[in-house]
Amino acid sequence: MKALKATFIAALVGASAAVTAYAEKLTIATVNNSDMIIMQELSSEFTKKTGHELNWVTLEENVLRQRVTTDIATGGGQFDIITIGAYEAPMWGKDGKLVPLSDMPASYDMDDVFPTVRDLLSHNGVIYALPFYAESSFTFYRKDLFANAGLTMPAEPNYRQFRAYAEALHDPENGVYGVCLRGKAGWGENMAYVTTMVNAFGGRWFDMNWRPQLDSPEWKEALTYYVDILNNFGPPGASSNGHNENRALFASGKCGMWVDATSAAGYIYNPSDSKVHDKTDFTRAPSARTDRGTGWAWAWALSIPKSSKKTDAAKQFLAWSTSKDYVNLVGERKGWTVAPPGTRKSTYNDSYYKAAPFARTVLNSIMAMDPTKSTLLPVPYTGVQFAAIPEFQSIGTQVGQFVAAAVAGQMSVEEALEKSQAATDRIMRQAGYY
Repeated sequence: MKALKATFIAALVGASAAVTAYAEKLTIATVNNSDMIIMQELSSEFTKKTGHELNWVTLEENVLRQRVTTDIATGGGQFDIITIGAYEAPMWGKDGKLVPLSDMPASYDMDDVFPTVRDLLSHNGVIYALPFYAESSFTFYRKDLFANAGLTMPAEPNYRQFRAYAEALHDPENGVYGVCLRGKAGWGENMAYVTTMVNAFGGRWFDMNWRPQLDSPEWKEALTYYVDILNNFGPPGASSNGHNENRALFASGKCGMWVDATSAAGYIYNPSDSKVHDKTDFTRAPSARTDRGTGWAWAWALSIPKSSKKTDAAKQFLAWSTSKDYVNLVGERKGWTVAPPGTRKSTYNDSYYKAAPFARTVLNSIMAMDPTKSTLLPVPYTGVQFAAIPEFQSIGTQVGQFVAAAVAGQMSVEEALEKSQAATDRIMRQAGYY
């Protein structure tokens, strides 16, 4: 019956050559960000072409990571396709948990994918996830508010200037907060931003002997700054705001500045989504003692667990959803400002540059990413906003909870760092690092 169904669908859409012998139902675990919402909206095109049906399991970022990590660890086989990133892909690929993807057809044109991005998702030269967008982080700011306040944003701001700007722009009586920053607990939420801030202040997660450094002066200085600026010039309830919440706040005109993912630029510049699309400019993420590791290195990507029984159909979806044709489909249907950024050389054409004033800055930020040189002092790990070791997911989750508690006023900065140091030390000792 499946074969008959596939043949019937092929006849209807005139694409019999593209339809496989069996139409499968693929279950996809993904994150609830705007790019993936667009992919879901456009995925009927894939079903028309192949006959494969798609079951989308769309989850908040922290929940997605928990569900996917559990499924991978147990080999549960709940998902045929998973949304992961630059942290998981190399480690899980190395451990044999993911299907290798270096054998994509020539039409996929792997050489069109930026080598920097391929490297983020590979182990020993084998790619284990295909990127649908890549990102660093930078500073969004309201150029109209800056002009009204008589301020000029420099090309390379530092955190001393950043605080002064936040104070000058803060106008809660008129619904504008000086700054919006990630405060929601999670290794990929608040700790993604906090780690880049710690990098800027000269800190690091571990010394060269893998000893945690969360009780260092650099961590204390960075976290004190972070808690202070959010409590004085951030929105109420900042400890509950992650990427999506802050993106909504900025797009609705409630933030003077926002440091976050470069991939959000398409949303902020899209008139359909943003009230400040014509009032926004951008510059580098702030620095302090160093500019190393101030902009993170990330790619959201699609991968296939080894536990899936539908590998061939899943590869077809990955090839479609991360292809040049898909980028063009988004540009034509949704507008070039929201085309998936940072993955393919071919995206950066005249149409994209004309529609997306942020395109060159975003690309330059992504090309400057270097996970091997993200800290002022030497470290034994790679990664900018995370340490690429299996234990980091647990470490970052726990530390993120303590940091969020400090922002919420439930504990002092000193207590948060003391608890963070103890928890990290315990995990590293149990894992046998020392």
